[in-house]
Amino acid sequence: ECPGTGSAQAGRAAACQGCPNQGLCAAGAAGPDPAEAAELRARLRAVRHTVLVLSGKGGVGKSTFSALLAHGLAADETKQVALLDIDICGPSIPKIMGLEGEQVHQSGSGWSPVYVEENLGVMSVGFLLSSPDDAVIWRGPKKNGLIKQFLRDVDWGEVDYLIVDTPPGTSDEHLSIVQYLSATHIDGAVIVTTPQEVSLQDVRKEINFCRKVKLPIIGVVENMSGFVCPKCKNESQIFPPTTGGAEKMCQNLNVSLLGKVPLDPQIGKSCDRGQSFLAEAPESPATLSYRNIIQRIQEYCEQQHFKEEKIM
Repeated sequence: ECPGTGSAQAGRAAACQGCPNQGLCAAGAAGPDPAEAAELRARLRAVRHTVLVLSGKGGVGKSTFSALLAHGLAADETKQVALLDIDICGPSIPKIMGLEGEQVHQSGSGWSPVYVEENLGVMSVGFLLSSPDDAVIWRGPKKNGLIKQFLRDVDWGEVDYLIVDTPPGTSDEHLSIVQYLSATHIDGAVIVTTPQEVSLQDVRKEINFCRKVKLPIIGVVENMSGFVCPKCKNESQIFPPTTGGAEKMCQNLNVSLLGKVPLDPQIGKSCDRGQSFLAEAPESPATLSYRNIIQRIQEYCEQQHFKEEKIM
């Protein structure tokens, strides 16, 4: 496991072998250099809140959650929301947001995000590919360079919430985004899991990663938490929580459980059509759960902002 960028073993532990950031960590330069940090601060100075969405394992609905979190926040027309997709090898955000085939445009102030609504902008490597089926076959340094470019060269403007959708795991992209954003501010991370132990096992690693790199954890979301049949109303556990699910894990690790989102077939259909499930199924139990979770994330971010203003 990564020893953490602040550890005395950073860049020197056995787990560091082969990591593209090994040299930086070993030299004590885990964060961006001063000039680079100044560039990032200048570009992101108008971003009020930054939230990372993480998952230990793929297939738990992390990108879907990121997209619906962005839609839910943008439902307030007074808020400006940005969604950044740094899942370089599996960029699904363009499809989920109904932006497949869109291209990035260059202006005098940098790359312009692709807008779903006037107050919801999106950036993804998917906009740089000639076809959605193109494979991104890059080594770590090139992926890191693109992540830095997304933060430094995209004209985000004034943003209330920047949501960052990350790839699964605790790999190079995660280390890079935390290091680059260390020049500015991260409110925290939301970790998405499913109830079964095979998923929770990887989430424990994700929580350990966050603590080692000093990334605050806003809380955990248990996705695909049960399924209520729309006809007979009986509830089935598609992914049985054999070890107590996310609730028990959060109690053991002293992490907040933000909520449980039940399965709803309409979620997958909405994603395939590039529509907001929250708007298409406003009365669904899953929508009500999402809205409660989004409200808790907003409250957390506002509390963080209040604490920082008080310190200043």
